[in-house]
Amino acid sequence: MDIEERLSVIKEVGEEIITVDELRQLLEAKDHPIAYDGFEPSGGAHIAQGILRTINVNKMLKAGCKFKMLVADWFAWMNNKLGGDLEKIRTTGDYLIEVWKACGMNIEGVEFIWSKDLVRQEGHWKTTIDIARASTVQRILRTSQIMGRRSTESLSAAQIIYPCMQAADIFHLKCDICQLGKDQRKVNILAREVGPKLGFWKPVVVSHHMILGLGEPKTSYKDPDDRLLDLKMSKSKPDTAIFMTDSEEDVKRKIGKAYCPERKVDENPIMEYCRYIVFEKFDSLEIKRAEKYGGSLNVGGYSELEKLYSEGKVHPMDLKNAVSDKLNELLEPVRKHFATNSKAKKLLEQVRSFEVTR
Repeated sequence: MDIEERLSVIKEVGEEIITVDELRQLLEAKDHPIAYDGFEPSGGAHIAQGILRTINVNKMLKAGCKFKMLVADWFAWMNNKLGGDLEKIRTTGDYLIEVWKACGMNIEGVEFIWSKDLVRQEGHWKTTIDIARASTVQRILRTSQIMGRRSTESLSAAQIIYPCMQAADIFHLKCDICQLGKDQRKVNILAREVGPKLGFWKPVVVSHHMILGLGEPKTSYKDPDDRLLDLKMSKSKPDTAIFMTDSEEDVKRKIGKAYCPERKVDENPIMEYCRYIVFEKFDSLEIKRAEKYGGSLNVGGYSELEKLYSEGKVHPMDLKNAVSDKLNELLEPVRKHFATNSKAKKLLEQVRSFEVTR
């Protein structure tokens, strides 16, 4: 692919890119820039962590990037996930890697790096302290959203260190592109601010969309940052998300009761599933309707679905049934992997036994 084709593929991933000009210059300078994402192993994998992340990583690889995935065990520990039990956290990290293997991530193109190993890299701790020295406490507190914390929450001292360490990771992973969710935007901006001051570089930020949870969104917030935390999927609210090993019945039940107002496209989680998952994996979506309502529809893309739905030509329940079928088709290989692979089966049993904590 030429530069513009590579750029176009990355734009499919980035809901926000800071900046497009810098990204173009990076692609002109490097055939294989390094991109990274990171995740806290904190419980069962939902569909955004599994399928959406797989879609995005595979696109970044297609655009010529080398991809590094940070298994952020120390961050989950600092953030008190799974009760701060490092063994449970690391077991969950191994389980998530099995999820990606099963749902089609190009694992051969991804380097998995654990925080426990990265923090031992020479100079990492010094970089973390340098970033802390270059930042005010107020500046660090403004990044609390990256941990799934609200601005009004009381943070532990470990959670104050967290953003500084995450910013340091970017430079010690030698990342050119931070390809994380929009909820991680603030720490990536912090890295852009402090990097040149400390002799590093300004990473390009490619922030992907955060898929809505299945519940009805609130309408008013004192802090706009809290809005994103409430809207996105949550492991601590299992009925707001489809998980990668949910049964067919669970998928149908959750989708069936999901928020999906008639004719409303914006902030409609079922429409989001269609846009970011279904039409990324399938060329069309069959929506079955009774003959008296015009018979079944074969929709060839998201823009067509958006038009039909906003005009009231697709009923919410018909859409939900179609989406449930497609999601179950996507999840079946993952269910099979965890049912038949002895290592994966044991990991799933262990993760299911863990209590999810915030």
